[in-house]
Amino acid sequence: MKYVVVTGGGMSGLGKGVTSSSVGVLLQACGLRVTCIKIDPYLNIDAGTMSPFEHGEVFVLQDGGEADLDLGNYERFLDVTLTSDNNITTGKINRTVMEKERRGAYLGKTVQVVPHVTDEIQDWIQRVAHAPDVCVIELGGTVGDIESCPFVEALAELSYRVGDFCLIHVSHVPVLSAVGEQKTKPTQHSVRTLRSLGLAPNILACRSNSPLEGYAREKLARSCHVSSGSVLSLHDVGKNVWRVPILLRDQKAHEAVLRVLNLDVKEPDLKEWTARAELFDALVEPVRIALVGKYMGLTRINKDAYFSVEKALLHASVALRKKLAVDWVPAEDLEDGTAQELKGADGILVPGGFGDRGVEGKILAAKHARENRIPYLGICLGMQVAVIEFARSVLLDMQDANSTEFDAETKNPCVVFMPEGSRTHVGGTMRLGSRRTYFHHNDHHDLYGNVSYVDERHRHRYEVNPEMVARFEEAGLWFSGRDESGERMEIVELGEHPFYVGVQFHPEFKSRPGKPSPVFTGLVAAACGQLESVLQQSHGESNGFEKTDGVGKVVEK
Repeated sequence: MKYVVVTGGGMSGLGKGVTSSSVGVLLQACGLRVTCIKIDPYLNIDAGTMSPFEHGEVFVLQDGGEADLDLGNYERFLDVTLTSDNNITTGKINRTVMEKERRGAYLGKTVQVVPHVTDEIQDWIQRVAHAPDVCVIELGGTVGDIESCPFVEALAELSYRVGDFCLIHVSHVPVLSAVGEQKTKPTQHSVRTLRSLGLAPNILACRSNSPLEGYAREKLARSCHVSSGSVLSLHDVGKNVWRVPILLRDQKAHEAVLRVLNLDVKEPDLKEWTARAELFDALVEPVRIALVGKYMGLTRINKDAYFSVEKALLHASVALRKKLAVDWVPAEDLEDGTAQELKGADGILVPGGFGDRGVEGKILAAKHARENRIPYLGICLGMQVAVIEFARSVLLDMQDANSTEFDAETKNPCVVFMPEGSRTHVGGTMRLGSRRTYFHHNDHHDLYGNVSYVDERHRHRYEVNPEMVARFEEAGLWFSGRDESGERMEIVELGEHPFYVGVQFHPEFKSRPGKPSPVFTGLVAAACGQLESVLQQSHGESNGFEKTDGVGKVVEK
């Protein structure tokens, strides 16, 4: 097994996740089998209980693991399916060590960080990485942080244990406006810190606003003891992160990595990747989607809270040859009863969320889309608010309809707590991971072929009240997708509307570049007037999309 480790120094937010994913793409293009591991040094078991304001979205894996959003980067870039074992946290390691201690695995010994914790880290890595050719490991945080010290020590030991070990260090090369030149000292100090902890970089990936100057490259090579060919410029590429693997390829980054790993493979084939990146840059005709969310601060929009949603919109837009424009609408801004912020949107998307803050604004967004026949997609909570809004507006005896999450005493509970959920523990107790949805109506078109069921990833603890389903369907709100029991509602669709769909699952987690989620494709196609042609293409031999087990049922009445 060969290992590529990506660390970061100086400050956070340098793009270690994109760098790791891009290196993986490059090695994959050389014909190698690649997997990824993300190390998060926090004490939490997983990211499930963290605030999206602080940490960004929680990415849900196929097996139900709740992980850092970088796992989503890996899955999208490499088109792989990872598990919760691909995300290592201090909490997971400490829990495993303590469970072993209680069982007597270390009987007679004093349990210590070295060797017991560091051995557990190495064993975990080698267990996960045993099958592919190369494992790319991203160490979260910044080198020198107290939290990451056990992991740095474990990686240093691993480098001696396995031999084929390439370390890429990502660091910032700033330009001071008063001086006007690229400054290398932050990277020099960062490498010095790394060396003091027992690791030495083989490759430097230098983040900067503009391409790395020759003098800066030579200075870094000399002071950090690497060859000039191993100093890579990771300068800004704008919004098109698909350019990063190409940027690395053009600097022969693969040769630098393969040289350290003692591998001799073919040159990377990035034709398809390059074509997609060039298409992205060439798109002109816009499609405007209003994303109504609650995790948006007063001073800035936290796009990381909806990272996979934005990427899924992008995948669908590029596939339909449209330039995506997202209007970020804080749900609380709509609570004054108006929908001015939604004016001009071609489509409206209401993503998931927890808690009652901003919910009335999301309900108003669903109402605005329904009444004005604007294409609408509701995900998780976005589906639930669509059901609540329909009950309040259409079913005249349910003006007080609500979810028991927001009003435990409501007389018309349209959305209720799932019976198997825990009311005492929140970590890892939701309905998580891949679950099967069966289609229950035959009078529909299918975006991806005539399938009877699909598997999508879930993350919720509330659901549509099954006792009210018959009443909703009599009024025209159809539940076209349900679980295997038929009692849990998975997809809701409104007749006599161009596109009004809610899904209880999270289709954004399975969307890929070149393989967009059918649900997102439906929204974007409806928003730009292409839904009919996309639906017609779906019944042909080739529709430009790869057939997958993604959802794509759209009721047409």
